[in-house]
Amino acid sequence: MGLSRLAALHGVATSFSPSAGVTEPVPETTVVAVLGALGVDATTPEAVRDALAAAESAARTRLLPDTLVVWSGEPLPPALTGLPPGTELTVRLEESDEQAEPARMRVPAGEPGPDVPGSAPAAHWWDGPPLGVHRLTVRAPDRDAQSCTLVVAPARVPQPPARTHGFLVQLYSLLSARSWGMGDLGDLADLASWSGRRLGAGFVQVNPLHAAVPGDPTDPSPYRPSSRRFPDPVHLRVESVPEYGHVPDPVALDTLRRKGAELREAVLDKGALIDRDAVGALKRQALDLILAVPLTPGRHAEYCDFLAAQGRALEDHALWCALAEVHGPDWHGWPEGLRDPRSDATARARAELLDRVDHHCRLAWLTDSQLADAQRAAEEAGMAVGVVHDLAVGVHPGGADTWAQQDAFAHGMSVGAPPDAFNARGQDWGLPPWRPDALAASGYAPFRGLLRGALAHAGALRIDHVMGLFRLWWVPEGRPPTEGTYVSHDAEAMLAVLVLEAHRAGTVVVGEDLGTVEPGVREALARRGVLGTSVLWFERVWAGDGRPLAPERWRRDCLATATTHDLPSTAARLTGDHVTLRHRLGLLTRPLDEELREDRAETAEWLALLTRLGLLPEGGALAEGGDEEAAVRAVHRFLLRTPALMTGIWLPDTVGDRRPQNLPGTWDQYPNWRLPVADAEGVPVTLEQLAASPRLHRLMDVLRAPGEPGEARMP
Repeated sequence: MGLSRLAALHGVATSFSPSAGVTEPVPETTVVAVLGALGVDATTPEAVRDALAAAESAARTRLLPDTLVVWSGEPLPPALTGLPPGTELTVRLEESDEQAEPARMRVPAGEPGPDVPGSAPAAHWWDGPPLGVHRLTVRAPDRDAQSCTLVVAPARVPQPPARTHGFLVQLYSLLSARSWGMGDLGDLADLASWSGRRLGAGFVQVNPLHAAVPGDPTDPSPYRPSSRRFPDPVHLRVESVPEYGHVPDPVALDTLRRKGAELREAVLDKGALIDRDAVGALKRQALDLILAVPLTPGRHAEYCDFLAAQGRALEDHALWCALAEVHGPDWHGWPEGLRDPRSDATARARAELLDRVDHHCRLAWLTDSQLADAQRAAEEAGMAVGVVHDLAVGVHPGGADTWAQQDAFAHGMSVGAPPDAFNARGQDWGLPPWRPDALAASGYAPFRGLLRGALAHAGALRIDHVMGLFRLWWVPEGRPPTEGTYVSHDAEAMLAVLVLEAHRAGTVVVGEDLGTVEPGVREALARRGVLGTSVLWFERVWAGDGRPLAPERWRRDCLATATTHDLPSTAARLTGDHVTLRHRLGLLTRPLDEELREDRAETAEWLALLTRLGLLPEGGALAEGGDEEAAVRAVHRFLLRTPALMTGIWLPDTVGDRRPQNLPGTWDQYPNWRLPVADAEGVPVTLEQLAASPRLHRLMDVLRAPGEPGEARMP
């Protein structure tokens, strides 16, 4: 009981539920290891007893939690209304200097509050501070002064101005006639401008553009980056950098541009995979030439402003990049003195590598500028939302973020997923988790900094595995995912920081809440205006007969779509191609005929519903020669029948692409994250060809608002 109580006080679960009505215990060794990663010694009965006594004593004497949240326009939390009369409160406001006079309040003697015996009426004494993350100190009679982080947040994040639709695309897969072998930020701006102006699209959602861990080869997954705080310069449109036209050796630049064209042609015309490393090598050479060009006074002033705004975070990131060039991309293998970002050895290296540090700061600035250009292009095209950026759930254990913020991460732990009915072995994603206690102690500074960077040039932010704001499955190093456990965050504090930063940026937030979701999580997110994600094939009456969920029963506060980057394309789903692909790769656990029968039955249910609703006038018997393209259009007509605020169209669906961008459960068996957008025959399609595609326009006619050219929205 002592270990269970100690674990509960630190948010560590001692059991979990892999399915309804089933509870599994967590191994005691796992609980001990996770507590150790949180700085709590539980290795012996004596250590457990001492740690428990200390934790319970602290809990009894504290008047305030580590973080206190006040929601604008809502009743004050019990921690405030329950303060004893005579308590003095001091609030040091966010961004204020030490000399600034803090705000002061006092709980008067008065009638007890309606809910908490002995409390004073809050309206008589609470002089609410402005929105922000502040420091609250209370001095109650006969008690020592206590402090906590005070988050004052608006009640909800901004919402889309109206129902809208847009594209979902993996940016690297969208090549144009100007790309250097993979899609870039110039292509993103062009896609936004064209689709906003010509198709009435309200947004374009892209994959995470975070800085990758350099390697040979580089991990192509955008979901395991070196840093989530800064973008990767591989996404730059080199020719759009203002200094490009002033390079003294234009012949050298032109040679590199031609090599970039060769990479593009290899992908588009010769069946080659997207080679991020080759593209990156060419762009680095070109950018070396470009960055040698002196900045004009105005450009230099802009750069200095950027450096000042980013501060230590950018300096650390750029230094990690410079050190990685010398010592390799995993800081755990660096000379011991360099493993600490604040050591004397690191300070000396910073001075020695000053030119390279500045080089990487310049690259971050240029990439940030083109991200701003893309959002500006979306806004000028009339998009209601604009660019939807994606925030990965974590970072590489050897990358820049874990080096610069070592105190914030749990060492020896990895994030994953527990075993469930779909995966008996569970999952280990190889991403170190943040320590909830360290986040709280810092006033959530790492999370706030991350959000500010991600929201800076976003019309909306998609948060991968948004359930991680509440809890994450921690797997101790060297153990299988089945021997992990859940560790909880202060979900209200995490949500309050998210809502606050989204409000400041004026940005919509979309949470990816697919899969196993803890009860109450979707409701808590919806209350704060965070949209969910609803994928057609998963929307069934799970609490009833399991049939497809009627469109009017879908939730309103969501991004509705037919597929995602981890799922089969709509054409592949409708035709069963995704099953035969998994069979060819040896991924099926049952005979092919059995898998195909089940898949066809599920698809037939959806096609029957589409037909009954009058959304598939062409007929839905695909196995008997039905029109697969028409069925794709019917699926999107269905999505428009739902009340969803945002409707996402997977860009490869517009041209009938059958191939998934990522096939979970594979590594080298399938070219994950390296395929260009292609048509139904697998022939790559450029942005220019997409814009002229009859199939794309037939699908997009389904989504046009009444009064626009083309097919009107069906009721």
